[in-house]
Amino acid sequence: MTMADFDWKARFGPIIDELEKDGLEHWATQLQQQLTHRFEDRPHGDLDRWQAALDQLPGLTQVDAQLDQSAVTLTSRQPLTVAQREQLELGLRGLMPWRKGPFNFFGTYIDTEWRSDWKWDRVSPYLSDLSGRRILDVGCGSGYHCWRMLGEGAGRVIGIDPGLLFLFQFFSVKDYLGDVPIDLLPVRMEDLPADLETFDTTFSMGVLYHRRSPLDHLLELKGTLRRGGELVLETLVVEGPEGFSLMPEDRYGQMRNVWFLPSSDTLLRWLDRTGFRNARVVDVTPTTTEEQRSTDWMRFNSLQDFLDPFDPTKTVEGYPGPLRATVIAEKP
Repeated sequence: MTMADFDWKARFGPIIDELEKDGLEHWATQLQQQLTHRFEDRPHGDLDRWQAALDQLPGLTQVDAQLDQSAVTLTSRQPLTVAQREQLELGLRGLMPWRKGPFNFFGTYIDTEWRSDWKWDRVSPYLSDLSGRRILDVGCGSGYHCWRMLGEGAGRVIGIDPGLLFLFQFFSVKDYLGDVPIDLLPVRMEDLPADLETFDTTFSMGVLYHRRSPLDHLLELKGTLRRGGELVLETLVVEGPEGFSLMPEDRYGQMRNVWFLPSSDTLLRWLDRTGFRNARVVDVTPTTTEEQRSTDWMRFNSLQDFLDPFDPTKTVEGYPGPLRATVIAEKP
């Protein structure tokens, strides 16, 4: 197995062609250059291992998907043999750790680190009808929420996340479903062309606190939306008045790349200052060790290891424990 076995041109050729047909030639050209650099100039050392795991999954042709329930679920109209189930388990375990989900592959349930379905259940009641909408999911991980968006009737879903393991986990689902209007691009937010103004809804869930300049991130998100488009923003917040924001001294919950945790009122002010309208907080929920935890499919440290063992309302650094807010706003 060599890195050449991953044919990125075949994988991404259709989405590049689609962008060109949609009048987004500048994005198509830029994306092709980025993918060339990612997979040819500086290929990841684990690329061949992940491709081998993907190749291990049994080939099945009569596959259906249920995308409107807690686990993204694949079912086969023909029962899997014992050998096929063994291949399935081996391939899926070769793509560990599984962080976002859950997924159910033909009866093999992947209990992911995050119960991402809980977040979806908190967010989805407040969304505009997704039917037929063109959607961007920034920092989409393995694409779990992208599949749920498609299950809500979205016309086109594009997720972006630079993590290549996430990409192969996404392929493990999409390869069974064929030509469905959903893609995951292994790029960062800053890799997108400025002011695309092409999406009806843009999601940014669990990204803002990783940005050194949160206002610039909000402006980038605004630039992806058409006029009247909807932003769905989910991020860590802290209790406090308008104007208050926590900047950790070093780590927050053992994460180094956490920069700003605003109060909910501060977050609304940020959205107002960056030109969004009708911003409203629709949910504020503490993250618990039932929602984020180690599992047999993600065996590394998780939230229980990042909280103060004597006071689980605080992180190990002594900061307020994780509190997540969801805000919805529109682009004028």
